[in-house]
Amino acid sequence: MKRALGALPLLLLGSAGWARADGGLPPWSDPGDLPVPTWARSIVPFKNDQVLQTMPDVSASRRGGVTLGSRLPVYGARRGAGCEGRWWLVGPYAWLCSDAAELSVDEPSPPLLPASEGFLSTLPPKVVGEGLPYRYFFVGKDGASGFRDLVHADEEAPDQDFEAGFAVAITEERVAHGERWGRTRNGEWIALRELGEAHPASFKGEDVSASGSLDFAWVSPDRANVYAAPTASKVVGSRVHFEVVPWREEQAAPGGAMVRVSDDGAPAAWMRARDLLRPKLAPPPEDIGGAATQERWIDIELASQTLVAYEGARPVYATLVSTGRGPVGSESATPPGVHRIWVKLRSTNMGNLQNEDAEEHYSIEDVPYVQFFDKAVALHGAFWHRSFGHVHSHGCVNLAPADAAWLFGFTSPHVPAAWSAALPVRIEPGTTVRVR
Repeated sequence: MKRALGALPLLLLGSAGWARADGGLPPWSDPGDLPVPTWARSIVPFKNDQVLQTMPDVSASRRGGVTLGSRLPVYGARRGAGCEGRWWLVGPYAWLCSDAAELSVDEPSPPLLPASEGFLSTLPPKVVGEGLPYRYFFVGKDGASGFRDLVHADEEAPDQDFEAGFAVAITEERVAHGERWGRTRNGEWIALRELGEAHPASFKGEDVSASGSLDFAWVSPDRANVYAAPTASKVVGSRVHFEVVPWREEQAAPGGAMVRVSDDGAPAAWMRARDLLRPKLAPPPEDIGGAATQERWIDIELASQTLVAYEGARPVYATLVSTGRGPVGSESATPPGVHRIWVKLRSTNMGNLQNEDAEEHYSIEDVPYVQFFDKAVALHGAFWHRSFGHVHSHGCVNLAPADAAWLFGFTSPHVPAAWSAALPVRIEPGTTVRVR
């Protein structure tokens, strides 16, 4: 893998004191300090989610985190506070202390697959559903037991008990003690007979980047009638949940507004407006410079449960979401307002186990593609329901997995493949998210 150098000029402004013995390309080091070994091609962190700082100083603000098993590019080395060794520059405004990593001869790469440790793997890696970084499972009705040590899992007390309905991400499968086991992202081994695999919605939004048009809608109920005329007197067919239909014209009618969903010249087809969810064009918020800007931003309309991604005034992607089901102003409502993404995580645990007053407890490990934009309110993937287009969440904005993955790549700050998280910096602020 070749090293990405495009961002380096911005990074190295004010770094004229750096040097390299051969006067060539990075990695650079401070004058008079030991040069970075010529054999070093990457840096390997010692643990998962190892913190990156924006400067070579432990007191500097956080830049993000890196994933265990990754090989990070090395652009330079500097001495700084809070690190007995040197700080390694591994990306734009991203410094990793050498106390927490080691140099490697390997080329930079995303996380490597775990070693087998002598156990028989039951299968090559399975194909994960579109948009999901892992395979997800729900704990069965009798609960489940997790073990850190698979060798003695049939002899020792469990290290963790999982309640029925809780969800875990499985990253590896092995055969031991005569049965199949799955390893969670947090390192516990669970007998797969105690788990049931999740089957997330295959729904995916619409790419409108070519047309810039939002002249369509999604069917909201499981099945909705299609009529020959706006009088709704004759049923000529039906459409099913998530199906996309054109939105050609709307007419008032005694039973509620009707929408023509047939193209000009085709046999007339009408549906009730209340059975359709339509994304609507909206002007850019003032904080990104108005219609003249090309900045990317996200618009979420609570009334229609739709999300539209924009580049300036032009829509490029539209989809359905599930926002908070609580009344306005409550903890389980999605708050309206204009915000900016303040951190992005490839996955994070979510739950309410600390809330003793909760009517029901939940715990979901490694919720995928999380983008926090208003304190603890986030955009994220949801593999546990298919209610997109209807309020459902505890306050966050739920997305179908494929949509969550797409938006994660669309917004800033960018999260490199080897990183587990990223926070905005001056050269890459967080994308604006408007909820209305």
